[in-house]
Amino acid sequence: MSDFNKDEYLNDLPDMDDLSGQTAPSGTGPAADDAAAGAPEAAAADTAAASAQAEASAAAENATDADAETLTPLGQAKKEAAEYLEALQRERAEFINFRNRAKKEQDRFRQHGIIDVLTALLPALDDIDRIREHSEMDDSFKAVATKIDKAFEKFGVEKFGEKGEDFDPTRHDAILHKPDPTAEKETVDTVVEAGYRIGDRVIRAARVVVASPQD
Repeated sequence: MSDFNKDEYLNDLPDMDDLSGQTAPSGTGPAADDAAAGAPEAAAADTAAASAQAEASAAAENATDADAETLTPLGQAKKEAAEYLEALQRERAEFINFRNRAKKEQDRFRQHGIIDVLTALLPALDDIDRIREHSEMDDSFKAVATKIDKAFEKFGVEKFGEKGEDFDPTRHDAILHKPDPTAEKETVDTVVEAGYRIGDRVIRAARVVVASPQD
């Protein structure tokens, strides 16, 4: 029996670095065993879900087909006619709404145009009023002034501001308050410049002298 040589035995063993670089074969070990055990269950769950979805889709298609099959040709025609009528009514309602919006926009732009023209002509209109009040107009000038007034009336422009009417701060711009022992309430005593409005919109308040009751 040969003697055991310790040095020769140790030299024949593999190095620790070589052992540390080796990995376990894939598909082995506890984790691999658990994954292999869970794979059939996950596959079964996916298969069940896909089967349920397919059954639901098939049921919906069958229900639609069944409804269509139960309708007679006349019933099917009435159903299609009702669908066409509903679509037509929706289109008509949308068109009416569009037409109303377009009309409102058109009226708004028209009013802005009238206001711009009126504002530009206000100094000339004030001069005409002063000539009417302080001098005699000849017939030709009076005819022109009347045409201008009627033209603005045609476009909905209303002139306001008269002596003796009640003072209204929303319509009148008081440039002076004059105590008057005979006045029972604030009234317009003198119109310096007439006011103009379109509907409820005041373009320019009337500038007036106000007669106020004495305290």
